[in-house]
Amino acid sequence: MSLPEIVSRAEWRAARADLLLKEKAATRARDALAAERRGLPMVEVDEEYVFEGGDGKATLLDLFEGRHQLVVYHFMFAPEWDAGCRSCSGFLDQIGHLAHLHVRGTSFATVSRAPYPKILPFKARMGWTVPWYSSYGSDFNHDFEVTLEREGELVERPGLSCFLRDRDRVFHTYSTYERGLDCLGSTSSLLDLTALGRQEEWEEPKGRAAALGAPAGSERVRYHDEYDD
Repeated sequence: MSLPEIVSRAEWRAARADLLLKEKAATRARDALAAERRGLPMVEVDEEYVFEGGDGKATLLDLFEGRHQLVVYHFMFAPEWDAGCRSCSGFLDQIGHLAHLHVRGTSFATVSRAPYPKILPFKARMGWTVPWYSSYGSDFNHDFEVTLEREGELVERPGLSCFLRDRDRVFHTYSTYERGLDCLGSTSSLLDLTALGRQEEWEEPKGRAAALGAPAGSERVRYHDEYDD
């Protein structure tokens, strides 16, 4: 296994200071990118999507729960599946108390293509309390490009979409997919600070993916009630 070089504390401080300069530059670049993201134009959502949730039928406007903004996590759960995606489950495990979003006028909801009677027992098994809706029978997943047709088959991919409300008008402001979700959860963000990283095969330096004597990081993902010590 490839491990970091062993040095004195003084040498470590010098190397850390060099890296800090790059981290600060990355922070400024990230802030600039976020500002550019906030400057994106928006598209009015005219489609009358109908979802099913714990209180019955709901529109996209209902998902706002009266707040100005809405963040939707597109959870991979196809109608024919018996359980939701493991990686999406790992992401949803990291969602904290929604009060911190609510106080900033922002609601959070999860949407999947599976019928709600399939979602409900899986949500209970995982112990999640976040609002979760089924888009079964609507074009919502297709329109926001998380259910795609490839070689004649429907495939799912994870994503996140942001919406803004102006009275009864709803606007789509942003979406990101797959690797765009990487740094939104605490697990990947924390692992990125460690010497062994996410333990994925693609990471540099090579040779640390199997540091724990197990498959690459993403291949070890399970539902949280399936891990042993």
